[in-house]
Amino acid sequence: MKLLLLQALLFAVADASLKPQMGWNSWNTFKANINESTIKNTATALVKLGLADAGYEYVMIDAGWQTDTRAANGQQQANATLFPSGIKGIADYVHSLGLKLGIYSDSGIYDCDFHPGSWGYEELDAYTYASWGIDYLKYDNCGGFQAGTISSQERFQKMGQALKTSGRDIFYALCQWGHQFPWYWADQIANSYRMSGDIQASFASDKSGVCQTAYCLNTGYAGVSVLTMIRKMREISAFQSPGSWADMDMLEIGTNSMTEFEEQTHFSFWAALKSPLIIGADITNISASSLNILQNKEVIAISQDRLGAAASYVPDLSTEGSIQVWGGPLSHQYVALALNYGNKTTDIGIKLDGLPGLRQFCKHKSVSIRDIWDKKNLGTFTDEIRLQNVSIHQTKLLLMSC
Repeated sequence: MKLLLLQALLFAVADASLKPQMGWNSWNTFKANINESTIKNTATALVKLGLADAGYEYVMIDAGWQTDTRAANGQQQANATLFPSGIKGIADYVHSLGLKLGIYSDSGIYDCDFHPGSWGYEELDAYTYASWGIDYLKYDNCGGFQAGTISSQERFQKMGQALKTSGRDIFYALCQWGHQFPWYWADQIANSYRMSGDIQASFASDKSGVCQTAYCLNTGYAGVSVLTMIRKMREISAFQSPGSWADMDMLEIGTNSMTEFEEQTHFSFWAALKSPLIIGADITNISASSLNILQNKEVIAISQDRLGAAASYVPDLSTEGSIQVWGGPLSHQYVALALNYGNKTTDIGIKLDGLPGLRQFCKHKSVSIRDIWDKKNLGTFTDEIRLQNVSIHQTKLLLMSC
C-alpha cells in the first residue's frame, strides 16, 4: 500500500510539469511596488476575464512582498502593511477562486531587491511556503557573495531538495538567467528554468550588452527583446521536453509596447517553442486586442500539446535578417511559423519537404493548412505554400493536418 501511495504521489508531482505552466506574475508591470489588493484584484480578474478558464492558473507574487529582515524564529515574513492578511490569507483567497499561488525568493543571501534570500535557510523556507499553501516558487539568482562562490547547480539543487521534503507539491521555477547553460542540467533539479536574461517590453530593440545567442558566457541580466529571445532559442529549442521547460521569460503582451502583429508573433513563438505562458501585464487594465491574443484557444493548444516538442528553426527556408521559418510536430498535427522580421511587407514561400519531420508525420503527399491568426483554412497543398503580403513583424502561424 505504501508503495502504491508513493507511486501516486510521484506521478502527481511529475504531472504538474508535463505541460508549460501558465499564469500571471507581478514583476513586469509593478516591479516591487505590490500589495495585497494588487494580487487579489488580479486573481479576481483572471477569473472574470476568462483567462483562468483558458488555462492561466498561477498567480505569482514576485519581489517586494518581504520585510527587510527575517522574523525572530528565522522565517521570511511578509510586509504586514502591504499584505495585512499575510501570505496564507492571500493563498486562501486565491485557492477559493480555483487558482494557485506562487511566491518569489532567491538562492543567495539577499534577493534582487535586497530582502532576505534563502541561502542557508532552504529547509525552513520550503516548510514555510508549504505551511502558507504556496503552489509555485520562482527562485532567483541574485544575493551576495554566495551567488559567485557557490555553483548555480548546488545553490538551486538545495532548494529543490527542500521543496521535495516540504510536505506540499510546489512547482519549482529557476530564474538563473541562462547562466551555466541550464538546459544541460536543470531538468534534474527543477520544473522550468530561465534560458536568458530578463525580457523587456520591446519587440526588436535590446538594451546595451545583451548577448544575441544562447551560448555567450555573459548572458546579461536584463533588456532582452522579443526577437533576441527567439534568436537564442534557435540553438536550444531541441532541449525542450515534458518535465522541465526552458523559460523565455514573461509575456509583454498587453503592456502597450507592441503592435498587434508583434504581440501575435510574441505569443506564437512562446507557444510553439513551449515556453511557459506567464502574463506580465496589468490585466485589470488591458486592451480587448491583447486579451484576445492571450485567450486564443488554438495557440494555447499548441503550447499545451501533450507531445511537448518545440518547433525548430529551419535555416534552409529562412533568410537571415528578413524571414524566419520554424516547424515542429504536435501530437496529432504539425505547426509551422513564418516570421517577417525585415523592413518591408513580403511574400514567404515554404517548401513542405523542407519542414523537419513533416513528411514523417504526414505520410500522404497532400497537407491541409490552416492560418490560425486569420482563422482561415487555406486549402490543401502538396509541394509549397506561398504566403502573400506578410506584414513587417507579422508571423503566419500555420496548423498542418494530413
